[in-house]
Amino acid sequence: MIIDILTLFPEMFEGPFSLSILKRAQAKGHVVINLHNIRDWSGNKHKNVDDYPYGGGAGMVMMVEPVVKAIEELKSKISYDEIIYLSPDGELLNQSIANQLSTKQNLLILCGHYKGIDERIRAHFITREISVGDYVLSGGELAAMTLTDAIVRIIPGVLNDETSALSDSYQDNLLSPPVYTRPYDFRGLKVPDVLLSGNDKEIAQWKYEQSMERTRQRRPGLLDGET
Repeated sequence: MIIDILTLFPEMFEGPFSLSILKRAQAKGHVVINLHNIRDWSGNKHKNVDDYPYGGGAGMVMMVEPVVKAIEELKSKISYDEIIYLSPDGELLNQSIANQLSTKQNLLILCGHYKGIDERIRAHFITREISVGDYVLSGGELAAMTLTDAIVRIIPGVLNDETSALSDSYQDNLLSPPVYTRPYDFRGLKVPDVLLSGNDKEIAQWKYEQSMERTRQRRPGLLDGET
């Protein structure tokens, strides 16, 4: 998979993308992540990419020209399955969307900033808008990191144990069951005996019951197919 990211702040990605699972995924060749500075397509000497909004109002708006030039140049080199804009009013990211996007070959992600991007970009060049939550961030960079991580970790071969992602919360519209590790007894707090029984059938049943109960208590809407 190739993921191209258009951003005003490529430096923000250096830490998260050079550690842990995302680092291993790139090292193994499962994903290529390219960061592109939108300012490289700015037409003025100061590399400005924003201007005041027509009609007045507070804040600045990312200009149509540099963003469209960036998208068009990248599209001339590669065919994208989706061109995604991170926006608070996009569809809410969930595990189903991450699963779906993980099967794609090439993705282009646009990070907005300021008060957003010129509407003409959204109307004519973006194929999908995604939100990471009902709140506003200073820019799309953190959202792009979240989306990228959610996608990449479930690409086959990325995790050492490929069954791990299948047992994550939300994969079956259920939250994950409680997990434990050594020591068995910590200050009188003990691991449930069933997990030490060696009986795979009983353990699986216990995990399912715990997932159901946790989901019923914390996210009951998931049991009705809600997000």
